[in-house]
Formats: sequence, C-alpha cells, structure tokens
Amino acid sequence: MSAVLLDGKALAAKLREDIGWEVQKLKQERNIVPGLGVVLVGNNPASEVYVRNKEKAVKDADMASFPHHLPATTTQAELLRVIYDMNRNEKVHGILVQLPLPKGINAETVLEAVDPAKDVDGFHPLNAGKLAIGRPTLVPCTPQGCIHLIKQAKEDLTGLHAVVVGRSNIVGKPVAQLLLAENCTVTIAHSKTRDLNLMCKRADILVAAVGQPEMIRGDWVKPGAIVIDVGINRVEAGEGKTRLVGDVDFENAREIAGFITPVPGGVGPMTIACLLQNTLKAASN
Repeated sequence: MSAVLLDGKALAAKLREDIGWEVQKLKQERNIVPGLGVVLVGNNPASEVYVRNKEKAVKDADMASFPHHLPATTTQAELLRVIYDMNRNEKVHGILVQLPLPKGINAETVLEAVDPAKDVDGFHPLNAGKLAIGRPTLVPCTPQGCIHLIKQAKEDLTGLHAVVVGRSNIVGKPVAQLLLAENCTVTIAHSKTRDLNLMCKRADILVAAVGQPEMIRGDWVKPGAIVIDVGINRVEAGEGKTRLVGDVDFENAREIAGFITPVPGGVGPMTIACLLQNTLKAASN
C-alpha cells in the first residue's frame, strides 16, 4: 500500500489563509501593516525566482513589501548600509537576505548585521542560540515547514525516533532542535555516517536534507515511517531535459513509508508560508 502524500501546497494554502486573517486583525486593532524587506544581490537565476515568489506571497497576504534588488557589483559596505537602514525603519518588521551572495561579500557578517528581532530567516546566531536552549525565537522557515508537515501525519510525536540526515545550520540542526522540543529522540546523521542505511531504517520520522539526489533508497525506510524530503535537485531526464527530484528515492520509498512528501509540492511551499508567519510574528512583537 502506497504512503499517504503530505501535500505541502494544500497545507501552505491553509496556513497562508490563516495568516491573511491575522494580518487584517493586526491592521484593524493596532494599525500595523507587517512589512518584509527582501535583499537580492546580483542576478543568480534561481535566486531571482525565489525572491519573485516570496515578494508575490507577501503582496498576496496584504503585507508591505520593501524590495532591494542590488547589482552584482555591490560592495559589502553598501549592502550593510541597506541592512542598517532597514533595521531602523519601523515599517520593516522582517528582513531577508537571499543567499548565496556574490564573491567578496561575507555572508556571516551580513546575516549577523540583521536585527535579530527582524531576522525572519532565523539565521542570526542569537536566534540560533535561543532555539538551541528552547527559548521562543524566530525559527528558520524550512524546518518550521517540516514540523507542520510531520504533525499532519501525527500530532503527538512524543517518544518517536527521528533521524535527520543533514547537519546544515539552515535545515539539519534547527529541525533537530524542533523535533527535540516535540519530545522526540533525535539522531543527526549525514553523508559520512557509518551504516547510514541502518540508521535510517530505525527512524519513525526520517528527514532527508543532505542535498544529494535520491541518496536515501527505498529499502532504507522503516515500514510506516513519516518521510520528509527537503532536497530539491535538478537531474538529467534525457533528450536535453531535466526534472526535479528530492534526496529520497520517492517511487520506492512511497511503497514502504506511511507518509511522505513529494518533490516538488512538499516542503517548498511550506517554506514561503512560514516566512509569512515569521513576518507576522515579528510585526506582532
């Protein structure tokens, strides 16, 4: 029996509808319009698509958009000035700097320049530290989206064994912290973990965020497990065409898992919805 698909598009649409109501309530009760400043440096095609989608989502939610599309020749000092100006702008409640940044600009320096209270990506060390010790904070959007999807499959995660394959600061580590907060027993693995297949096969919840196409094979999945595929990889599809695949061998894994996210249409839509949620939260605070 095939796994139940966890539909990120449908869940994101519901979350965005709820956010829309909260935005209207904030406007009426406190005369506050949540505002998001998005910074794009250069003309990376993938980044341009991501930013365009984010800015459209902001407008659709009736929030204020403050776009800053800067040329690739922008210096680090010039970029920092843009961020400092948004830090001081009371109408800007959230700031997002689209990565990657051009060579010559230190991403860590730039991200640390963002006011932690406006850090809707949840990348600032202060917010990462709060997440690690279990204090309320702005949490990275993709990990938030993963938890929303997991809880569509099972509301109470207490005592479940979660295996996170991937140790990035953007997804792997924060999603592990969020799963700990849900009372899971969490193992962080990665591409160099010994006997990774056996590790995955013990997971009640398997989060794949390693960035390697279809690395997690179907027979690595525990029967009935909840599988969250964060990977988005473009691979050859023959005749000069390409297709998107995740980090999980979807067709085989779906025959074993209990629940699984598709790629595309799984975690991706949730990331943007959670960005709106963080912007609303920052404005409310």
